[in-house]
Amino acid sequence: MATLKEIRARIKAAKNIQQITKAMKLVAAARLKKATDRVLDARPYADKMRGLMESIASAGDLPSHPLMEKRPVSRACIILLTSDRGLAGAYNTGLIRKTTDFIKGSTFKASLITVGKKGTQFFSKRGYDVLHSLTVPSSGARLQDAIEVTRLARQLFESGEVDAIYVCYSKFFSAIRQVPQIVQLLPIEPPVSAQPTKSIPFEFEPEPAELLNSLLPRYFQTLIWQSMLEATASEFGARMTAMTSATDNAGKMIQALTLKANRERQAAITKEILEVVGGAEALK
Repeated sequence: MATLKEIRARIKAAKNIQQITKAMKLVAAARLKKATDRVLDARPYADKMRGLMESIASAGDLPSHPLMEKRPVSRACIILLTSDRGLAGAYNTGLIRKTTDFIKGSTFKASLITVGKKGTQFFSKRGYDVLHSLTVPSSGARLQDAIEVTRLARQLFESGEVDAIYVCYSKFFSAIRQVPQIVQLLPIEPPVSAQPTKSIPFEFEPEPAELLNSLLPRYFQTLIWQSMLEATASEFGARMTAMTSATDNAGKMIQALTLKANRERQAAITKEILEVVGGAEALK
């Protein structure tokens, strides 16, 4: 049975932990607000890009382009977006499990581009083929990070080293709901509208091939950038939720230990009183 001194030491340790988790919760909440604003600001642009691709696809067959080249998939690359730090609940675990299940269920050989130390550490230690790894600042992914990942992925696909590019990220819905998902990025397939429309003749200026040379790389980069923004918001949401739960649990532990310490202290005082009374009675 723990002594009163040991219980007080545990209370002090729990209070220190509670201060740390509360501070981390506040930091994550502030960063979540900024990350959410970035996601909401970027979504309209991504939606417009998708709408433009739908419009162009409705014009009929598009000219060939290296980013749209379809070939038998014997090797693919997965861009895995995790965090650099832990203490984010099941955020990293869900992404790693999603990627692992996808690789095991695939018929092709898979390589990885990892963004975030957690994904890099997990797959490097288990012998997976990690082609490149990047770290991101604690404040979240930057546009230059998306540009770098886009450059690496394009180089792998256009050189024929891989036949498909996928991204695994956590889509942000709210601070308590983030859903890991895997989406194919390359080869680019023109989005299909939910409401099929009749083919509309277009007159392109400049020529279709020149237009695609400008549009498709930007569209590909937009997909990656949007994924990284969603992942950043999901990370901060998961961390805020986890630290809120940890802070509440620490508070409950402090209450329980304080009650136990008070009982132990009361029992010790009662014992001392009984000893004094017993000694006094013995002297009579």
